[in-house]
Amino acid sequence: MGRVFVVELEGSSYRCKFCKTHLALADDLVSRSFHCRRGKAYLFSNAVNLVMGALEERLMLSGLHTVADIFCCCCGQIVGWKYEAAHERSQKYKEGKYVLERGRIVDEADSSSEFYIDTHPSMSDAEDV
Repeated sequence: MGRVFVVELEGSSYRCKFCKTHLALADDLVSRSFHCRRGKAYLFSNAVNLVMGALEERLMLSGLHTVADIFCCCCGQIVGWKYEAAHERSQKYKEGKYVLERGRIVDEADSSSEFYIDTHPSMSDAEDV
């Protein structure tokens, strides 16, 4: 396997929840009204640092689509899917776009507000006596 090169995005971005790798810019967000098996999902016009799985025909709520699951290139976690083809005319706008599952991504504002609990052992109130 070759070396993995990671694209660092400039601007407000969404990242992989598991390893914090940049996946998409907030400016590329098309819709927040998508759903997946695990909950909410977002549609993006562009995404980076992904590995595509095999193409498959998938029957979704909006009809039959040719899609490929997409995985974070760094940690290998599935993060959503890419629409390759839509079989219904009303769904053609999805072609070439990416769906990232909300439960598998964090936005930059979320990731910057993380906090860490001190893991050093401390004495309890009972030990103070």
